[in-house]
Amino acid sequence: MLPKEFLQPGSVAVIGASRNPEKVGFGVFANLVQAGFPGPVYGVNPSGGELLGHALYPSIDAIPGPVDLGVFVVPPKAILEGIPALARKGMKAAIAISAGFKEVGGEGIALERDLIEAATAAGIRVLGPNCLGLINTHASLNASFSRGTPPKGAISFFSQSGALCTAVLDWAIGENVGFSKFVSLGNKADVSESDVMEYLADDPDTRVILGYVESIDDGRRFLRVARDVTRHKPVVLVKAGSTAAGARAASSHTGSLAGSDRAYSAAFRQGGILRAGTMEELFDLALGFAMQPVPSGDRLLILTNAGGPGILAADMAERLGIPLAEIRGELREKLLPRLPSTASLANPVDVIGDARANRYREALAAIRDEPSVDIVLVLLTPQAMTEAEETARATVSVLAGSGKTVFASFLGEATVGESRRILSAGGVPNYPVPERAVQAVHGMIRYARLRPEGPGREAETPGARPPVAERSIRSALDAGRRTLGEEEAREILEAYGFAFPGHAFADTSRAAADAFRALGSGKAVMKIVSPGILHKTDVGGVRLSLSSEEEIARAFVEITSAVRRRAPSAWIAGVSVQEMVEGGREVILGMSRDPQFGPLLMFGMGGIHVEVLKDVSFRVAPLSRRDAEEMVRDIRSYPLLASFRGNEPADEEAVVEALLRVSRLAIDFPEIQELDINPLLVLQRGRGVRAIDCRMTIAEGP
Repeated sequence: MLPKEFLQPGSVAVIGASRNPEKVGFGVFANLVQAGFPGPVYGVNPSGGELLGHALYPSIDAIPGPVDLGVFVVPPKAILEGIPALARKGMKAAIAISAGFKEVGGEGIALERDLIEAATAAGIRVLGPNCLGLINTHASLNASFSRGTPPKGAISFFSQSGALCTAVLDWAIGENVGFSKFVSLGNKADVSESDVMEYLADDPDTRVILGYVESIDDGRRFLRVARDVTRHKPVVLVKAGSTAAGARAASSHTGSLAGSDRAYSAAFRQGGILRAGTMEELFDLALGFAMQPVPSGDRLLILTNAGGPGILAADMAERLGIPLAEIRGELREKLLPRLPSTASLANPVDVIGDARANRYREALAAIRDEPSVDIVLVLLTPQAMTEAEETARATVSVLAGSGKTVFASFLGEATVGESRRILSAGGVPNYPVPERAVQAVHGMIRYARLRPEGPGREAETPGARPPVAERSIRSALDAGRRTLGEEEAREILEAYGFAFPGHAFADTSRAAADAFRALGSGKAVMKIVSPGILHKTDVGGVRLSLSSEEEIARAFVEITSAVRRRAPSAWIAGVSVQEMVEGGREVILGMSRDPQFGPLLMFGMGGIHVEVLKDVSFRVAPLSRRDAEEMVRDIRSYPLLASFRGNEPADEEAVVEALLRVSRLAIDFPEIQELDINPLLVLQRGRGVRAIDCRMTIAEGP
């Protein structure tokens, strides 16, 4: 948790305050004074003197009173030297604006480590280094070197990029958008995004939390915090480094690894966080959440005075899966006498181009208490008869207190500028084009659906480790192996409740024929058993639909010969003769360990769907049942699991249970680095699943 002294200090000291207007030390001190901070503001400069009507002190020890927040604008080594003196002043929070730490590599890495060690020993938390600082408009606190302070509002923003903070601040001031808090994280040597989110969750002046992140160091803590925060407040993040080029740039920017983008997307989804694809989308969502209630449903009504914009809005709504409210029954009867005969009573409701403000007012009054409408989007194009300002007032006054989520898109510029200000002052967000308004609507609907209902996840601590699994993994590690054989992997999965077709190991053609006879199945599959071979089909190591002892014996020779030719260095233990299960749908379950978030689970349909179409979903373990159910339904080919063209539905519940078992296994055994069950055969509803093939790679646990 972020100490309150960062954003609600009683006193502030600027170490490195400068009388030179071109220096950062001047900018920080000037911002504190000009923002009207009510407590003591101390400047520290070896030359002493005065700055902006405030005394400058030659040293920290010369400051006459206690210090809650210290802002360092001095070289890195001077910060380390100043920590003990500020600790003597009772300081609990420090902002290290200075650069020259981890981001430059070499000595900077050691300096950053030494800074945090010294601060921790003194009981001081550090924001930064290499950051812009922070702002709390509701406390008249601007401890940053930004240009100006935004108006008070309900939006809070944290960022790993200080420059992006300045851009957002400039936008906020230019557009007169109110903000509550700004926090520049910099290198995140100590204070992290999780600390800031925890603080803002309980901040009465914050309605929506925005953020820009390049990396998250403690992914598991971040996910826990996110789930707690988003139950009460929306969090919208832009995650940079989603491409290989972006990841390299992010790494060089802060000296941190960007991590797997798939893991971030999965964690955001599980944590109830909305991921904005662009800064424009971030701003659009911020306005919606700051001004309007989260919608209670998803039924949208579009009210317009022009057909074209209404159609554009309706098209975007359909693309995003937002249902348009139906205009029928009592609502239709209310609208009929209020609108001209030429008006359209479909949705969009077109009040026609000659509509004055009163016609909008009448239509909105009919909609106001209609239970079949959750969200209202008011569109206006400036025409000869249009009364833009009065229409804006009608939108605000008629729908105020209705419980509906209200958006507007007053198109144009020259004649709608004042109407936009009226909308904003009345708490109705306005967007320059209808599509952006609908996209913001969609974001708010997504948050309502994603918002966690409770902790909802299984325990993150390992449970009792089945002895057979413990033995298999320990034996392989002691032997210096990093890949488990299929038989070993099968034993581990069986210990977690996975069912396999009947099977037997054979190391000769005769033993293989005997195994086939003992299985008593009509058809069998033969697969090579070799710990070093991950993709058996690539080396000719699989034969299907074997139906006699003769075919089995011949297949043994063919498989072992093919593998020796194609993988001459592989050790061949023998073959597995397996009952061939026909019917069902093939899916893949997988797990890999992400450096930030830990076990990352994957699900998808087998075959071309995973290999070519990349139709897969991801979540971070441990999974809740809801997580597992969403994984199954997220893939585009989900209809193939449900009843499709007369096929019986597959056993979806058994797939969910299989995902939960893999999640539990991944938590219990941190030694397992990668796991594939491919394919997992999903039988008809009520008949369960069968693991057909599997592989695991392992390493010593943390």
